[in-house]
Amino acid sequence: MPLQSLSLQLYSVRNALEEDVSTTIARVAEIGFTQVEASYKVLLRDIGLLEAIRANNLTSPTMTSPLLDIDLDAVFSTAKELGAHTVIETVVREEHWTSPESVAQVADQLNAAAEKAADYDLRVAYHNHWWELEHRFDGRTALETLTDHLRPEVLLEVDAYWVAVGGEDVLALLGRQSDRVRFLHLKDGPITRENTEQLPAGRGAMPLTEIIEATPNLEVGVIEFDDYAGDVFEAVAASFAYLNPEVPA
Repeated sequence: MPLQSLSLQLYSVRNALEEDVSTTIARVAEIGFTQVEASYKVLLRDIGLLEAIRANNLTSPTMTSPLLDIDLDAVFSTAKELGAHTVIETVVREEHWTSPESVAQVADQLNAAAEKAADYDLRVAYHNHWWELEHRFDGRTALETLTDHLRPEVLLEVDAYWVAVGGEDVLALLGRQSDRVRFLHLKDGPITRENTEQLPAGRGAMPLTEIIEATPNLEVGVIEFDDYAGDVFEAVAASFAYLNPEVPA
């Protein structure tokens, strides 16, 4: 399966955004990106992010936002204004993944969010970290315990790097969850929890080409750096140069 489109998760350049939104988004576009993954929390601060995205002819097919214990109407209204088609819950903290019962409660809230999202012609998805893979119940990962309880329309944005950090076989997980996985976070490095050790795509231990090929329903691949020891724009550009050839012309 080819990579249909490639975004940059703007969290990667969060420090630059704090200094100058317009210049930062212009630099992202100059690298060659035509789309980004924007954050509801940043958009809500009204620092000119939406205007900068539009001014640089970028789109944001996915938007990240909390989906638990939040005003969903406000979230989904912002997503529609942005032009996103899917809103992704990016973090539910580790304490919610320590029992099957607590995982089921997370699923209930994501299911409720999906029902509300349908009123806006939107979809919702969940993005993992490592702890959803480290915690297991009866031999199954907590992430898959979650999907056992999710409505079919609730999708996954799999962060392949954190799956590997969590000790799970990335390709095997993608195979088991192929119906739900529509988005991938693509990052590279030595597969550790130390964010500053993350590397440009193709320079670490992640089999990114095989990961893309193992995701038959992939809609968007998203480059992300949680942190980087050098110039993050250079790292982002190197990742784009490595991954963009995977996108059909």
